[in-house]
This record gives sequence, C-alpha cells and structure tokens, in this order.
Amino acid sequence: MLDIPNNVLFPAFSMPGASPSAAMTLADGLHLVSYWKPVVLLIPLTFWAWLVSTSFDKFAARFYLKRERWNVIHLCFGLAALAAGLFLPIKGEGAFWAGLGAMIVILSIDVVWFIKSSNADEKVPETLRLKLSKEIFGRVTDGSKKKSKEAVSSGKAELVIKGPDKNTVPVPAAETPELATRVAAEGLVLRSIVARASQADLAPTGKDNSYGESLSVDGLRQAGQVMPAADAVRIIDFWKSAGGLDVSERRKKLTADVMVEKSELKKKVRVIASGVQGGMRLSLLYDPEKAVRRKPDDLGLDPRQMEELKAILEEKKGTVLVATPPDGGRTTLLYTILKMHDAYTNNVQTVEIDQQDDLEGVRQNRWDPFAEGPEFSTLVRSILRRDPDIVGVAEIPDQNTAKEISRADLERSRIYAGLRADSALGALQAWSKITGDLDTAMAGLRGVVAGRLMRRLCTQCRQAYVPAPEMLKKFGLPADRVKQLHKKGGVVLVKDKEQVCGMCAGVGYVGQVGYFEVYRIDDGLRDLLKKGDWNAFRAELRKKQLPTLQGAALRHAIEGTTSVEEVVRSMAEGQPAAAAGSAAKPAAPGPVKSPAVPAQKAP
Repeated sequence: MLDIPNNVLFPAFSMPGASPSAAMTLADGLHLVSYWKPVVLLIPLTFWAWLVSTSFDKFAARFYLKRERWNVIHLCFGLAALAAGLFLPIKGEGAFWAGLGAMIVILSIDVVWFIKSSNADEKVPETLRLKLSKEIFGRVTDGSKKKSKEAVSSGKAELVIKGPDKNTVPVPAAETPELATRVAAEGLVLRSIVARASQADLAPTGKDNSYGESLSVDGLRQAGQVMPAADAVRIIDFWKSAGGLDVSERRKKLTADVMVEKSELKKKVRVIASGVQGGMRLSLLYDPEKAVRRKPDDLGLDPRQMEELKAILEEKKGTVLVATPPDGGRTTLLYTILKMHDAYTNNVQTVEIDQQDDLEGVRQNRWDPFAEGPEFSTLVRSILRRDPDIVGVAEIPDQNTAKEISRADLERSRIYAGLRADSALGALQAWSKITGDLDTAMAGLRGVVAGRLMRRLCTQCRQAYVPAPEMLKKFGLPADRVKQLHKKGGVVLVKDKEQVCGMCAGVGYVGQVGYFEVYRIDDGLRDLLKKGDWNAFRAELRKKQLPTLQGAALRHAIEGTTSVEEVVRSMAEGQPAAAAGSAAKPAAPGPVKSPAVPAQKAP
C-alpha cells in the first residue's frame, strides 16, 4: 500500500503554526454555494428559453418578423441575464437574491419587448397578437381559428356577452330551445371573427321565406349561411334583447352596444335592428369606433394632397365637400379632417344621423329620424345661426339642408358637407344639383375632398413581379422608374412546401387603404363653376398637377401597398354621382373585367 505523507495530502498541517481547524476551513471552501441556489437560478432561465424556442421563434417565423435578428437579440438577453445572476458585484447574503432579481428583470424585458414589437407589426393580425397570458403558447398556430370554427357547431355557448349595463347575459340551460338560439346567434359573430369581418348582416333574401347572412371583409361582401325566417327572427330578437332593445319593435331603427368576449379576444359589437321590406334587418358592427379612427398620415394621401388639404384647413371659412361612394369611408374621412382642427381653440360641432365615435372636444349633435322634433335641415340651420367656427354635416339628406348650408354666414364658419359621390367632379355636380341654384351652391365653396377605398395586399404572401411593358404603357407608367409591382399571393412557403397564408386566409389582401382627390377651390375655379363650364374647370385642375383618383391609386400599386388588379377593380366599382342621401348598396363581389383605363402620368 502506498504511504503518502500527510504533508503532501494536507499541506496546511505542515505549515508552521498550522492547526487542524485550518484544514477544515479549506474543506468548507469547496462548497462555493448552497446546492439549491443553482437550481433556483435555472428555473427562470429554463422557462424563458422554453418560451422563446417553442413560442416566440415559431411566431417570428410564421409572420416573417426577422427571425434571425430576434434570435440574436434573445441570445444576448439570455447571456446578460446569466451574467447578472452569477457575477453581480454585490457581497453578502443578499448577493444571490439580487442576482436572481436582475436575471428575472432582464428576461422580462426581452419578453415584453418581443410581444410589443411583434404586435405593432402590420403583418400580425389583431386576432392573432400575442398577449401575456396562458394562451401565448397557443397563438403560434392556427389553433384560434380552428377553435372558432369548432365553436360554431359545438352546441355550446362560447362567448361572454355583456349588455350596455355591463351585466353578463346568462347562458340558458342545456338542451333548451333558448340555448340553441344563443348558439346560432353566437355563430354569426364567430364566423365573422374567423373571416376578419368588420360587419355582419342578416336580412331577407326575398325568396322562399328565408334570410341570408353576409359578411363585409375589407370592403367586399361575402355571402354566408341561408336560414329559415323563423330562425333568423329568433337570432335578431336575441341580439336586440342582449342590447336592452325593445324586442316587440319591428319597424323603427334601434341601436345598442354590447361587448363579446372569448378568452383574450374582446370586441364591442354595435347592434342595429330595423324593419325592411319582407321582415327585419340585423347589422352587427365590430369595434365601430376603431374603424373610423385614423391619423391624417394613415389615410393614404399623397404628400402633395396633404399640403393641399392643410391649405384648405387654414382658410377656416366657406364650404368644403367631403365625398366618397356608399360605405367608402366618408365618416372616417370627415372625423379625421375635423380632428385636424384644434377643438379647444375653435367651436367645433357636428350634425349626424348615425354617430360612430366620440370626438374629443367636439359637440356632436345627433338627429333621430324617429323622434319628434325639428327636421334635419332645421337642426342644421339652428346650429349655423350660432356662428360656430367649424361644423361637420355628415349627411345631406335633402335639398333644404343644402340650401341652409349655402345661405349660412360662410365668412365666419367653415362647413364640411358629406356627400355620396365617386369623385371630386361627381361631388361638385351632385352639390350643384341638390342645392338647386348653381350660383348659390358655388359661391361659398372652398374645396373638395373625394376618396375611395381599396384593399391592401397581404405583406406576408404578396408576390413581386416584373411588369410587362404593355401593362406599363396602358397605365402611363414609365418603364425606367417602375421596375417591379406586386400581386396577391395567398400562399407561403414553409419548408419548401406551399401553405395557405395564415395572415389573410388565402385571400391575398388584409385591410384597406384610401386614395383621394383633393382640390382647393380658388376664385378662378369658383367663377368657372358658377358658369357651369366643366370642361374649362377640368383643364384648370390639370394645371395644378395634383394626383387624380387613378394617379393616387397607381401610386399605392407602385409602392407595393396594393396590386394593379385591385386598382382596376376599385376604379370599376365607382358609383355614378348621385344626390346625397340616396340609398345605395355596395356591389356584390364577383369577377372583375378590366375596363379601358386611359393613360395616366406616373404619380
């Protein structure tokens, strides 16, 4: 057996004056930390790593959120957190806990930063945004859509519905007719969520005593389920009851707001019920306030048009026409323009039939067509006689209203008049027609803003291509400046295999963008309008070199915001100029034929 001297194994014993206690101190030093402390440090680090790898990485890959860059960012945060946990320069018993706290803070910053940055990206749909909840782990797949589809036919109530009084609408007992009605009523909302619809309608089809539902998705109507009239009436009555409306009222237009919730998804639903030929009509508007809230820079105006609009706003007198086709974003456009005026230094008011949002600092006067009281034109006259600084008249339902605006003191007030027209010229012609007197109609005119809406390309699956010279020539686009355009895709490549785009559900478009004509009417243009010389008026407008509707739309196509096919479709859907207040419905979606489009100078 090998005999090793003690002074080799335990050199401390061989030192002069050494004692056995010194050797014990060195042995204790082998235990650097308590055995449980590394385990505690690994818990937040392991949870964070699992969250990043199983959720965030897949989420970034699905929505093309610069996956590699985010992986580097996550790695840097992880290393920083580990360094803080191990090497924080603090002594004493509190060093471990300070390091643990610093690690948790650093990892939390990384998590919150990724969630906020991802949710702010336009490629991530609102319904699929990440939230700090247990459902964050299931948002990286199409699970939310699958669950919504399954819920429609599950036979169970899936939504929490709260009325205007904030009280929850109780769920009926199982296997009762009332529960079946509720499930059917919820199905209309659930199908809307899956389709990204901004509005759902249920109305008589006009045949076979049936009702049909339709969904408005990015401005286009999609036909939905057809059902017997009795079932539809029960659904309508359910939503009226949920909104606290009079279920027995079958003729008047009734409106109420309710809240619907499903897990983390919350939506305000505006319930509108009214009598129509052949029965009743139900409209559900989803988050109506959000739909009409836009910043001026988000409207889609060309920079030159924005400067022209600001010049119109600075004048603060006369009438400005605000025109779009039906369902073309007129309320959004009017509200945005009104908010460009300072409501705290100006007396800003509106006259509306259907108020869509509360405008801060603005006195909004709502006219109820079913209530006893003055006519719409009388209310407009009453408000204008008080000499407000800015007035937005959302609708011009009759000739008397137009005359009241024309006779107002337009040297002291600025009036924005909402019209249904498909172009600036159409708005001017409609205004002269409804006013009845060309000279009076044009005397106080200071500007016209006309707009339309078209669909945005899905940024996740849009496809770039080199346009043919013939196409560029057709639209008047210079080949040396337009090197590529984009078209709808609908599919994405995942591991070299095509899959339906999860962002747009294969449609190829998500959301809408506006395109406009904006013209300031000066004395020279006003004189031409009074004479009714429309040809000379058009010639003068061309001299301004401001974008026309077609030019503004093509600019969006050149920038990749939309496709040339969508420009053609949107321009073809333009409605003929009509007197404001005339009822019109958006055309049903269908195959689009390319109209003959005149050449246009590149915007």
